[in-house]
Amino acid sequence: MTDRILIVEDDLDIANLMRVNLLELGVEIDHQTDGQLALTQALENDYSVILLDVMLPNMNGLDICRQIRDKRPMQIIIMLTSKNSETDRVLGLELGADDYMTKPFSVRELQARVRSQLRKVHVLQQSHVPSPQESEALCIGTLRIEQKNHQVFLAEQELVLTATEFELLHHLANHPGQVFSRSQLLESVWGYHHSGYEHTVNSHINRLRAKLEKNATSPKIVQTVWGVGYKFNPQGVSD
Repeated sequence: MTDRILIVEDDLDIANLMRVNLLELGVEIDHQTDGQLALTQALENDYSVILLDVMLPNMNGLDICRQIRDKRPMQIIIMLTSKNSETDRVLGLELGADDYMTKPFSVRELQARVRSQLRKVHVLQQSHVPSPQESEALCIGTLRIEQKNHQVFLAEQELVLTATEFELLHHLANHPGQVFSRSQLLESVWGYHHSGYEHTVNSHINRLRAKLEKNATSPKIVQTVWGVGYKFNPQGVSD
């Protein structure tokens, strides 16, 4: 099945450049310039990845991201922001974007970041007979992570996670007590390491804690090791 990507960008020069270079990945490309139409198109079709600009006519990318995430938690969204728009980047990640890229970006970076997200999509779409490791749920206290179904349960209550939040939690829980730097998590979960994108990890940790912890401001499960990074604390998940 061919991957399908939606580019939501009202700058035609940028959109055409993205289209030409992403076609080299063997994907199909749809393009939309209008924010309201883009939201409708995103919800009516199945896209592997949505590349979403912030500044758009009729509806901005942040509102689009919020509404897509409410209806399609597992949809992969990469926000496109200008170099100086720190607020947009933070808001996009807090609203559920899986990643972001600042314009102008290189063709190689664009391809690498999209390719990395496509690998994540392919894992979700796989219909092969699962290996024993995939068949068995990862259970720690009252937390159960089902890799095969990409589902997480805490005290028998399902947590609605995005694809990236799931991968982040699964990676940390698979290595209880081990401390990972933001750079290491970028490489392991996002599949790349570009200086300046470490804030992506912070925002996803915050979103994950909001869903996982009883008190996100005093986390017991996903803990910060100051000056180093983050770790999964199995004692934080009580029976």
